[in-house]
Amino acid sequence: MSDVRLAGRPIDVTEPPYVIAEISANHLGSLAAAVELIHAAADSGADAVKLQHYTPDTITVRSDHPDFRVTGGTLWDGRQLADLYAEAMTPWEWTDDLAAAADDAGVTWFSTPFDRTAADFLMRYDVPAFKIASFEIVDLPLIRYVAGLGRPVIISTGMATHDEIDAAVEAATTAGGDIAVLRCNSGYPANPDEMDLRAIPLMQRRWGRPIGLSDHTLGSTAAITAVALGACIIEKHLTLRRSDGGPDAPFSAEPDEFATLVRAVRDAHVSLGEPRFGPSEREVASIAFRRSLRAARPIAAGTTLTTDDVRSMRPAGGLAPDHLDDVVGTVARTDLAVGDPITWA
Repeated sequence: MSDVRLAGRPIDVTEPPYVIAEISANHLGSLAAAVELIHAAADSGADAVKLQHYTPDTITVRSDHPDFRVTGGTLWDGRQLADLYAEAMTPWEWTDDLAAAADDAGVTWFSTPFDRTAADFLMRYDVPAFKIASFEIVDLPLIRYVAGLGRPVIISTGMATHDEIDAAVEAATTAGGDIAVLRCNSGYPANPDEMDLRAIPLMQRRWGRPIGLSDHTLGSTAAITAVALGACIIEKHLTLRRSDGGPDAPFSAEPDEFATLVRAVRDAHVSLGEPRFGPSEREVASIAFRRSLRAARPIAAGTTLTTDDVRSMRPAGGLAPDHLDDVVGTVARTDLAVGDPITWA
């Protein structure tokens, strides 16, 4: 895969999964809550927190056209887009405080710009990466612009076809950007039976980039499965309490759940290990308790051995069990007590 680093950290299947806590709208309009979320992300073990930088005017316009009112059975049905984004946005004037909070918590931060002005604004902070949201994957001019800023770009692919992902990857690559691609289902929350995570190995082969998961399901199962299939980035929404409400709360993890996810995906990665056979370091001691041929009862020297005299049993130390037929019918050379190993001597 192409070499991608986020804040100096290699992003590759050989490395522990890079876990991103998505803050999104879960600050509920409170700077204090946003700062608390950043510290909660760090305490949960996240590698990075991700913000979103837009305003209602940079992401949409206010219009009475029916297309600008959310429908389709979503969490936000009936909302006017401009009103929804006004509620959900992270005020740009918070950025100094949020950057300081991330620095204080010892966690990397970056953001999703939704237009060029947001990307330019974020460059003032020397962000280590940019994220392109699933809904913006078709905005190839935006992708080219962001990728041309010399930072790695993480592209979510919810709803996107092969051709659309091809076009986005080509746009970013042509502009000179190092990219990672995230499997994503843009349902909120996403149903496990629509995640189709078997696409992850195919994505690795097709695009030759680090592949991850932007996870909108509830729980950790999808993220663990994604890591087992080769995902090396996991992004998940974080909220202080789902009961607080907010546009993204129903599909966000609370801090204890997020911490469980972080541990689980890293355990999953470690469990993959290497294609090794034979005993591991900690298994070596267990070899002594394999089965072998031993005396099942006292045996006097000169006795012709029968299956009543010799048995396959634990522990090891005698001949391998497969030699039982070779041993039966031979004559014991020495006296043997119960449990003594049977050897050719």
